[in-house]
Amino acid sequence: MTDDLAPHVDIVLRHATTGLTETLIPRLDMFVGQDSTVKTPCLYRSMICFILQGSKRVAIGDTLLSYDSAQYFISALDLPLIGQILDAGKDRPYVAVSLVLEPALLAELAATMPSVRESDQKGMGVAINPMTAPLRDTLLRLLSLLDSPGDIPVLAPMIERELLYRLLQGPQGRLLRQIARPDGALDRVRRAIAWIRDHPFAHLRIDALCDASGMSRASLHRHFQAMTGFSPLQYQKQLRLQEARQLLLSGSHSASDAAFAVGYESASQFSREYLRQFGAPPARHVRAMRQVIEQRMVA
Repeated sequence: MTDDLAPHVDIVLRHATTGLTETLIPRLDMFVGQDSTVKTPCLYRSMICFILQGSKRVAIGDTLLSYDSAQYFISALDLPLIGQILDAGKDRPYVAVSLVLEPALLAELAATMPSVRESDQKGMGVAINPMTAPLRDTLLRLLSLLDSPGDIPVLAPMIERELLYRLLQGPQGRLLRQIARPDGALDRVRRAIAWIRDHPFAHLRIDALCDASGMSRASLHRHFQAMTGFSPLQYQKQLRLQEARQLLLSGSHSASDAAFAVGYESASQFSREYLRQFGAPPARHVRAMRQVIEQRMVA
């Protein structure tokens, strides 16, 4: 963490608890955690993430990305990934804030800026870019509203617009404009993802995905794989495994019960895919996760 981010960290630590904390500012969340050897699955929303202290490594399919307080992370899609917090501990926790992106607001802002001729998004719908002083200052003013919550309804929308305006002017302005662009390839993939998320445990019907996205089978598979790092079936599998993990951690389901609850027809197939995803069979992985949680509670 640089000294420039010390005020940001101070505000977050005053208002956040360990783990995820929702704020009074719409779509703005804070996260405080510790360095961990455990790789944790999570679902990134379409959002921008600013790390204020510590660093993080995320795996999206076969793609591995690392970033820290010197960069910001943009996800144009809802993506299941595996994250690992690094360079943080009890006396110096990992601190991050995220803002879910609102396509309508991005479209409104983009319409006020000089038009740019662009082709459809190519490559993955994620990006990491250097943090800038204007972004840092704007983010600080947004976080400072947590100290004066009465100002949030009036000032937060204005500061959010400024933050998004600066992002649109940055190196990933093209990616953000694609989020706001209706009927582009990115928007079609987002519609396919929405169908999968609405039917996470149902049999995956490619025809239904094609209807929802407005793409042919070949176009759907090509764009979906390129932007998410997964095929549609692999994407759904990630959602199922993440949900099964939560059921197992809650203690309410056995491994076989969790498998059937999330749509698997074979408990043995579920165990194989769980092992491949998390590096340990369901029971052993859950025991390890609970030990980590208990150690943090004691600490």
